[in-house]
Amino acid sequence: MKNIFAGILLALMTCASTFAQQASLTINVTTQPDNQPLPGANVMLVELDKGTITDFDGVARYNDLPYGEYTVNVTYVGFQAKEMKVGFFGESQITATLKPAENELDAVVLQSTRSTRTIRNTPTRVEFIGQEELKEKTAMNSTNIAMVLRESTGIQMQQTSLSSGNMNIRIQGLDGRYTQLLKDGFPLYGGFSGGLSIMQIPPLDLAQFEIIKGSSSTLYGGGAIAGLVNMVSKRPQEEPELDIMLAQTHALGSTVNTFYSEKYGKTGLTLYASGNYQKQYDPEDDGFSNLPKTYTASFNPKFFYYPSEKTTVWVGLNGTYDNRLGGDMNYIENGFSGEHQYFEENISKRVSSQAVYETSWGKNKKLQVKNSIGFFDRRLSTPSDGLIGQQWNTFSEVNYSFASAKADWIMGANLYTSAFDEQQNVLDRDQENVTLGAFSNANFDLAQKLVLETGLRTDYSPQWGFFPLPRLSLLYKIAPGLSSRIGGGLGYKIPDMFTEEAENINYAGILPLDENSLKAERSYGGNLDLNYSTWLSGDLKLSVNQLFYLTAIRKGLLLNAIGEETFEFVNADGDILSKGSETNVKFSYKDFRWFLNYAFIDTRLQYLPGNPLKPLTARHNAGSVIMYESPRWRLGFETYYTGKQKLSNGNDTHDYFLLGLLAMHNFKWGSAYVNFENMTDRRQSRFSPLVLPPHDNPEFPDIYAPTDGFILSAGIIIKPFGNALD
Repeated sequence: MKNIFAGILLALMTCASTFAQQASLTINVTTQPDNQPLPGANVMLVELDKGTITDFDGVARYNDLPYGEYTVNVTYVGFQAKEMKVGFFGESQITATLKPAENELDAVVLQSTRSTRTIRNTPTRVEFIGQEELKEKTAMNSTNIAMVLRESTGIQMQQTSLSSGNMNIRIQGLDGRYTQLLKDGFPLYGGFSGGLSIMQIPPLDLAQFEIIKGSSSTLYGGGAIAGLVNMVSKRPQEEPELDIMLAQTHALGSTVNTFYSEKYGKTGLTLYASGNYQKQYDPEDDGFSNLPKTYTASFNPKFFYYPSEKTTVWVGLNGTYDNRLGGDMNYIENGFSGEHQYFEENISKRVSSQAVYETSWGKNKKLQVKNSIGFFDRRLSTPSDGLIGQQWNTFSEVNYSFASAKADWIMGANLYTSAFDEQQNVLDRDQENVTLGAFSNANFDLAQKLVLETGLRTDYSPQWGFFPLPRLSLLYKIAPGLSSRIGGGLGYKIPDMFTEEAENINYAGILPLDENSLKAERSYGGNLDLNYSTWLSGDLKLSVNQLFYLTAIRKGLLLNAIGEETFEFVNADGDILSKGSETNVKFSYKDFRWFLNYAFIDTRLQYLPGNPLKPLTARHNAGSVIMYESPRWRLGFETYYTGKQKLSNGNDTHDYFLLGLLAMHNFKWGSAYVNFENMTDRRQSRFSPLVLPPHDNPEFPDIYAPTDGFILSAGIIIKPFGNALD
């Protein structure tokens, strides 16, 4: 017995000794001379061949390391590498400060700015969502990007149809048609093809999100009055990557996503495929679906060729099929029967291609040529009406960029065409648009603490005229950890009939656009923001961003009723004015992060008597997110508040809170997670009905709150080639 006891005691002492020899290391990576954190930097422990990247706060962490002395190698594109010998025997923390390299053209961190500068040195204000945060949002919603966008301050996801579940993005209170969606710098889903677009973009193959709020038309053309969202895809690396994601919700939604990438010498490949099935779902049992019966499949291969170190050629093809059937639950399951007649069916098909050639020479010159062709087919059917049409979009661009010691330039030209062909409708609502644009954009280092960005774009449309679009931004680095940006510009939007108001009535009875009487919408806007970050103690960091903005739209496109069932588009006699502020605060302490945000949005329709607020736009929004992140665990608790809104009839809505909880555990083979979305089951039906009688021909009130309520989801992400603990 004594021998057994002695053996157990010896084993415990051995385990304790082994545990005591485990060390942890925290590396803070900052830039010189402004001492700003550098997210996305590569940190390698050379002797252990163990690497990681810094988070948004510029922090990288290693746990469970054996005692000893190691070589820490820190690299980041556009900065000089730094190597340090570090000995640590417990909890250690070091700081690595990187010096910027001399105008290396490869230092492209943000595609959306068309600049070779890092996010901290760009006068245009850009919100960045990196791969680690995208991993969390993908777990919350693996089928589309709505969750990623909804949780950004000042962005609202506005549901436009109960039956189809369609959503539009609203930035700072402005309709979704004023936001330009890009993927890898290509315009995505404009006009007719914008329908259901948010619901058909899955997030697993994305490396980062870049969001610019305010007028940004100089950068990519018309349509970015409220802002732009650029989704950057993953590119093949030397090491193969394979992610297989399986997700299931208690509302009977099933998703399979797969992503593979690898570089083979002078060639490379990325391959994304996904499938989703959602059973019709009626949580309040009122006989109408809150989630439609849905079948969706996507396939996106990309092929890369590297003829030299300075030249890349890639081509991609994307295909999506989506079938949504919502409405009367009895009709969805059994077809027409008595009063069970209402349905809304959307069948859509997307096919698009992308081709890019880019080459550089010297240290600071680059040429890029790109082209995309897109085809969209949508068949919208209801018992009384429908819309069947097809749209072709093309986009071609050539741009040239170069840099000097104190400035970097980009200039180019592009051609955008769009052709919509409606079928089986006597109203003849076909549309064709051609836009030719030329642009130039430059950044100037006026002083060590002062950077100026200026640009000019001129677009020409034969149907709508010329659009000169200047823009100006200034970055002032007031002190280490404190900076300010101020900027503004002009924008425009060519009229088309695919607006939120038209979608709400399923395009029934809408007359063709009258090009002789309508004018293009024009805008002007500006913003001012302050950034401050500091270490409150050795491990506690505070970051604050305060934004103020104003955007005005003249000649806004309105849908007016001219009869009981007939509508026409006209220009507003007054402005649409959106102004407000956004506040973002973040605390970081070791493995914990706490985000606080508040948005004040005051959007008014000045063309109406009394200068009323825009319907379905909450003036007050706030949120809190608490995150714990370690190599093995990712835990998150979210709280969001949405204030009262005005309905179309002028009545006030209820305000409400949403709570969410995510738990993810990493293994060597991948990750497993569970997500509790809308834990308190806030649903609009708890405040007011979602469907009004009669049952066979129902009316649908404005949607201002979640309709699906609490959703429990769980899934796994399998990584055969990688270690999720790294």
